[in-house]
Amino acid sequence: MSAARPGHEPSIRRFLEHPQGGPTVLRIVLGTQLRKLREANGVSAKAAADVIRGSHAKISRLELGRVGFKERDVADLLTLYNVTDEDERADFLTLARRAAEPGWWHQYNDILPPWFETHLGLEEAASVIRSYENQFVPGLLQTEGYARAVTTLGHPRASGAEIERRVRLRMTRQQLLDRPGAPRLWAVLDEASLRRPLGGAPVMRQQLRHLIEVSRMPNVVLQIAPFSIGGVSAAGGPITILRFLEPDLPDIVYLEQLTSALYLDKPEDLDNYLAVMDRLCAEADPPSATVPFLEKLLAELT
Repeated sequence: MSAARPGHEPSIRRFLEHPQGGPTVLRIVLGTQLRKLREANGVSAKAAADVIRGSHAKISRLELGRVGFKERDVADLLTLYNVTDEDERADFLTLARRAAEPGWWHQYNDILPPWFETHLGLEEAASVIRSYENQFVPGLLQTEGYARAVTTLGHPRASGAEIERRVRLRMTRQQLLDRPGAPRLWAVLDEASLRRPLGGAPVMRQQLRHLIEVSRMPNVVLQIAPFSIGGVSAAGGPITILRFLEPDLPDIVYLEQLTSALYLDKPEDLDNYLAVMDRLCAEADPPSATVPFLEKLLAELT
């Protein structure tokens, strides 16, 4: 009798029928399901690594969804884990193939660091995106002119053509807020991010008008943390928390740095950052005050 294992996992079938998030999320789901099978069958990571002619580190990266699977490796692992049902094996192999396909952002891989590709894939699959920004308007809410000013500031040696490609990437990324089943975006903006005149007054006027418009979208909540409240809970910098409906995807805290990013998913980290985000929302002005605040700033620029 073979060792006990989970049945034909519904999440595999669900992702095949209703794919979300592109290859990044598919790799995580596939890795999680294979880890569950390995543990259910009492197979060590070393034994699994030996079967695919790899190392313990490779199995760890695969199970965490950090890298893609070869179909041959998936087939060998399924055999090791006593998965003999042909339909079940076929679903796993189909998921492996889809996880290896490039995401829409692949066309920008000459300007995209791998750590940000991961963020784009997770963002695509999120059901809720919570963020706090203290320097800039969030990328998902930037106008083209504002995005161009931010990009030029961050990449002073980039050519005009590269700047435009980076701006186009950001505009394409924003389409997820308008699609069917769009995520809910809840953003807290520090007043400083709205008073810094990036690109000059005309660009900022357009950006403020855009924020007024998007604040009325049913899936967008905007709050402003005004100077009048003094210090804020997130003194360390911007925070993004991604939440997912899929049980195989834990909530993830994304902390972007100058040349890299941190992805935190340990329960203690999540609890701390969720508490910070909740305090930020409590400290900031309520959503009902956002449009009047933005209109006041807009009047000051006119």
